[in-house]
Amino acid sequence: MKSSRAWKARQESDTYVRKAREAGYRARAAYKLIELDERDRLFQGVRRLVDLGAAPGSWSQIARQRLPDDATIIALDLLPMEPIDGVEFIAGDFRENDVLEQLEALLDGEKVGLVLSDMAPNLSGIAPSDQARSIYLAELALDFALSWLDISGKLVVKVFQGAGFDDLLTEFRRTFNTVKIRKPAASRPESREVYLVGLGLKNGA
Repeated sequence: MKSSRAWKARQESDTYVRKAREAGYRARAAYKLIELDERDRLFQGVRRLVDLGAAPGSWSQIARQRLPDDATIIALDLLPMEPIDGVEFIAGDFRENDVLEQLEALLDGEKVGLVLSDMAPNLSGIAPSDQARSIYLAELALDFALSWLDISGKLVVKVFQGAGFDDLLTEFRRTFNTVKIRKPAASRPESREVYLVGLGLKNGA
């Protein structure tokens, strides 16, 4: 119970938690995406976007605000998500055929300009296991992006620094013309999370 009280106290004193509540965002993570967009112009020219592991939906909220009204935004998650106007939600695992068929129908055969992934594993407290699962989720997002991004497409993936990170970074550099490692101000200083931003697929990727 002590750890629960400490978590609540940290939440109440967190500037980004307060800002998110005031702005109507569903999570403080909204401010991570806002900063990433301001630095790397993620939404520029995007007409179709997929948000992996979208629940509770703060990144989809930002996407809806920053993209044109006629842009297609598709959120996917195993967890339920409250509806967002102008965002299509698919419940399920994006590795499964029925989910991919729903996605393909919504995209009407078109490729995607931006894939977002703020996915993170449920932390067990066992550092090597948590790290391996973080890398695995990032690899899944990269594999997904390779199937669905157009040639000028962009990918943003959350990952923890540690074992496997350098290999993942190498794969990003093989795949994208430009790769950035970002740690937004809204990421807690003690967290090992960073975001890999890939811009523009290399020929043959």
